Amino acid sequence: MTDRVTIAVADGIADVRLNRADKMNALDPAMFDGIVAAIDRLAGMDAVRVAVLSGEGRAFCAGLDMASMTGGSGLDLVDRDWGVANKAQQVSWGWRTLPMPVIAAVHGVAFGGGFQIMSGADIRIAAPATRFAIRESHWGLVPDMAGVALWRTLARDDVLRELTYTGREFDGAEAARLGFVTRVADDPLGEAFALARAIAARNPHATRGAKRLYNLAADGDAAAVLEAETVEQLAVIRKPNQVEQVRANMEKRAAVFED
Repeated sequence: MTDRVTIAVADGIADVRLNRADKMNALDPAMFDGIVAAIDRLAGMDAVRVAVLSGEGRAFCAGLDMASMTGGSGLDLVDRDWGVANKAQQVSWGWRTLPMPVIAAVHGVAFGGGFQIMSGADIRIAAPATRFAIRESHWGLVPDMAGVALWRTLARDDVLRELTYTGREFDGAEAARLGFVTRVADDPLGEAFALARAIAARNPHATRGAKRLYNLAADGDAAAVLEAETVEQLAVIRKPNQVEQVRANMEKRAAVFED
């Protein structure tokens, strides 16, 4: 995994980096394996309260390394070894299924598969000059790395169709206006870590419960969502971390939580 993706953990925050800077973090088979392995590892890290996902070098991710995907080295798109997702989808969808929030810090370019990976994060902060594109039509392909399942909660249907059919590029300001990016910042990585620290200072069990609720809200009916709200609240109310949050607020100090 360290060949293509690195993870460093400090103070409850995982610093996750796509690590193929010489190729603008383009997706070759090893990068797919590295991202899936990183997601699998994070899923079992109970002490991680927030993950920050970024790319080393000049870009977040330039999309598929087309040269590496020819000659029989393409991905198996049939086997769904990650529940509802195949490997190509898991590198994007997996961030959404992690128990902790994921913040993507995006710069340079996020094309095609890179744009879909970014979209799996709970929150996305991008540099204003970042170049984005739903790039697949450039190669005669359709988006198939979980983008369609993720974008339906971010942008309007007609916007998605236009960007998919044309493959045109757009910048950070337009990405924010359309809903793909939470906000733009000159230093997206610094902003992402500042936000991660703020989230890590909250009851981690409540934060994880809130993530489960918003994941359900994407396609759950009202009855299911209302029931889930009650279940999640009963799981945290009057429990040690919730009591500690109240005491810390009243005593004007940082809370000390149990993971």
